[in-house]
Amino acid sequence: MRILVTGYLGYLGSVLVPLLIDAGHDVTGLDSELFKACALYQLPFSIPHISRDIRDVTSDDLAGYDAIIHLAGLSNDPLGDLNPRVTYDINYTAAVRLASLAKYAETPRFLLSSSCAVYGASNKRFVTERSPVRPLSTFAVAKLRAENDIARLADRSFAPTFLRKPPLYGIAPYHRTDTAVNNMVAWAAYNGRVILKTDGESWRPYLHVEDVASAFLAALHAPIRAVHNQILNVVKTEDNFQAREIAARIEQVIEGVRTEQIANPPHDARSYRVDGYQITQALPGWRPLWTLDQGIRQIYEACRASELKLEDFEGARFKRVAYLKHLMTAGRVTDDLRWVDASVRV
Repeated sequence: MRILVTGYLGYLGSVLVPLLIDAGHDVTGLDSELFKACALYQLPFSIPHISRDIRDVTSDDLAGYDAIIHLAGLSNDPLGDLNPRVTYDINYTAAVRLASLAKYAETPRFLLSSSCAVYGASNKRFVTERSPVRPLSTFAVAKLRAENDIARLADRSFAPTFLRKPPLYGIAPYHRTDTAVNNMVAWAAYNGRVILKTDGESWRPYLHVEDVASAFLAALHAPIRAVHNQILNVVKTEDNFQAREIAARIEQVIEGVRTEQIANPPHDARSYRVDGYQITQALPGWRPLWTLDQGIRQIYEACRASELKLEDFEGARFKRVAYLKHLMTAGRVTDDLRWVDASVRV
C-alpha cells in the first residue's frame, strides 16, 4: 500500500515507520518537526516526507494514498493542558478535517491514534470498547470528540478505525521520558532509585511501543469489514498495573534498586483497567510480544549505554511539555505551537 503517516517523527511514529517499510509498504511521512531535535538515535534511513503542521494539510497532500495513519497531535494530558484551545485545534478539529479531506481524496482506510484516557475514571473491574467514557482532561475530551465526528464520515468507501492506545513504554528513536515506566526506569538507571510521583494507587494499562506499532500494522492488514468504523483497545488485559506495582517490578528486575515516594504525593483521579479481548477478535494475528519485565530491562540497558543524564530525562530533551516551553521561551515557536520561522525547524 501507499501510506501516509502523520507524526512520523514522534515516539510511536518512529517505531511504526520501519515496521511498515519492512512489510513492503510505500511510506510518506508528514510532521511539523517540532521535536526533530529530540532524537535518542536517528532512524537508519530517510523517507519521502512533507514538513507541514497538521492544521495546514491540503487535499493535494493526500492524493493517491491507500491509507492514512494519523498519529500527529499533542500526546498526553500534561501536554494537552499546556494550551487547551490549541489542543482542541490540533487533536480534534484538525483530526476531523484531515479525515474529511482523506474521504474527499478517496482514501479507503483511515487509522486514528486515540487513547484509553477517554475512560477517565471507572470503578468497573474492566472497561471495554462499549463501556461508558468519562474523559477528565482536555486531551481525552479532544480524542473522544475526534472519534465521534470521524465515525460519522464512515461509509462503504471510507473505513476509519480507532485505536485506543494505553500509556506506552520502551525505547524508540524519538524517545520520551514523560511516560510513567520510561521515567521510573530512567531514574533507576541514573542513581538506583525509582521516584514515585503519585500515591501509586491508580490503575492503567501499559504496553510496549513496539507492540502498539504492530497493532497499527495489523489493523492496516486486516480485512476492511473487520475494522470498519471499529474502536479497538490496544491493550493486553493482564498488563493493567498500579504505579506502585510497576515500581516493585523495577526493584525485582534491577538488582539494588529501591523506591522513594515524593512527600505528600498527589492522587491521580484517572484510574481504569482496560479489557483487551475485542482486539484479539478483530486482529487475530496480533499478539503483544513484550512483557513489562522485558521492557524494564530494555529501557534500563539503553539508559545506561547512552549515559542518560538527569537533565535529559527530567529536562527538555525527552519531555514534550518542557521542550515546547523551551522553544516558546526562545521565541522560536508561538503560543499556538507554530514555528516563528518555518524555514528553521531544529
